[in-house]
Amino acid sequence: MSTGSGLALLCEGTSVVLWGRTVAKAEACLARLGLTGRAAAGAYTPGALAAELAPGDIVVSMLPATEHPPLIDLALAHRAHFACSSYAGPAIEARAGAARRRGSVLLTELGLDPGIDHLLAHELVRKARQVTGERPATAHFTSYCGSNPAVPNAFRYRFSWAPRGVLTALLTPARLIEDGAERAVARPWEAVTTQVVGGETVEVYPNRDSVPFVLAYGFPATWHLGTFVRGTLRLAGWSEAWRPVLDELPGATDARLTELADELAARYPTTAADHDRVVMSVKLRVHTGAGESWWGEYVLDMTGDARESATARLVSTPLACGVLDIATGRTPPGPHRATDDPRTVARWLDFLRVQSITASYAEGAGT
Repeated sequence: MSTGSGLALLCEGTSVVLWGRTVAKAEACLARLGLTGRAAAGAYTPGALAAELAPGDIVVSMLPATEHPPLIDLALAHRAHFACSSYAGPAIEARAGAARRRGSVLLTELGLDPGIDHLLAHELVRKARQVTGERPATAHFTSYCGSNPAVPNAFRYRFSWAPRGVLTALLTPARLIEDGAERAVARPWEAVTTQVVGGETVEVYPNRDSVPFVLAYGFPATWHLGTFVRGTLRLAGWSEAWRPVLDELPGATDARLTELADELAARYPTTAADHDRVVMSVKLRVHTGAGESWWGEYVLDMTGDARESATARLVSTPLACGVLDIATGRTPPGPHRATDDPRTVARWLDFLRVQSITASYAEGAGT
């Protein structure tokens, strides 16, 4: 569901094999994207992939994160590279040394969220530091993103990825910084608040562990963090529409989660007649001890069309950019979470602009 037009960018200058559960599924995906004949199609099994891999090849995974470890091992065994849009995790950390020794790149967190949000966050920190320098300041950072129906429905949601994954994500505890202190949230939906993005009131809630990204985004040690949260954005009314689901989630067994996911997918199917809408807001406010203040915000708002969903386009295009960097030798061996290099951030954002993926930007003084 996340394989979009970024695949076409890879087909322009590299040799591509698209692996599906069957050859027919892979061919159908290529046909949907207008790429028939421009890439080969294969039926994925670990053995089939291993038979094709050679040093310098790049394994690009659009599978769930739980499926990544064996793919990474296959890549490393053949001195190949690995790339995905999922969060980095223990599987990457455990294989970092082997990747460096074998000359392999392990690229993660380069999609929509995580991915584009990382690039925009780095840009905001860079701009804010031009105002504050190394002086002490209080900073408030928020980053929210969500894929929702372009035309609001009664459920206030449209499945743009595996329904069971959506439910599992809701059960993942969150950690953030609020009122200057770390806060743990066992059930993220119990921390729903409202926020105005582009003049529209939406619902937001924290997602996963935000705290490690303080260091990843290069926040100066001289900044005191009043707020730091990365989270999910939903249409107004989402928490009420989902109340029966949210009430059941805490006590659901694994079997019930699978059953509930199937029920919701059947009740609220994703069809060719409806489209998704992705909205992302990345915002930073800083106040110095001298009374100076500055704020900046990027807002990305894109709707899918008959050819592909906005989610697939926004996940696959930045990932393709990173894969092309690996293919041309720009990225050194070892693990990489998107990029924190200012020149690469600027170049990747320019790449996205050429593909008509842009975020509006506003900044000012005051709150």
